[in-house]
Amino acid sequence: MMHALQSAVLSDLETVTPDPLLDDPILDDGDHDRFSHYARKSDIVESAVTGKPVVALCGKVWVPGRNPDRFPVCPTCRDIYEKRKADELGA
Repeated sequence: MMHALQSAVLSDLETVTPDPLLDDPILDDGDHDRFSHYARKSDIVESAVTGKPVVALCGKVWVPGRNPDRFPVCPTCRDIYEKRKADELGA
C-alpha cells in the first residue's frame, strides 16, 4: 500500500517548522525540532485551521507554528524531495 505522501506532487510541498510545544514528544536526539520540514501545502493549511498535526516527508508529525525560514531544511526531507524530483524528471 502506498503511503499518502508518496503520491504527493512536488508543487504541493513546502517547508514548515515544528512547534515543539504543540508536539507529542519524540524520544530521540531532538534534531527534528531544529529543522524546517517538507509537507503538503494543503495539510499545512488544514493544520492552521484545525490544529491537526501534519506529517513531513521524513515522517516527523507535528503542528506547524514557527517561521520555517529561520531553520535549515531537514536533510532527510531534502533527500526524499530531491529523489522524487529526479524521478519525476525521469532521471
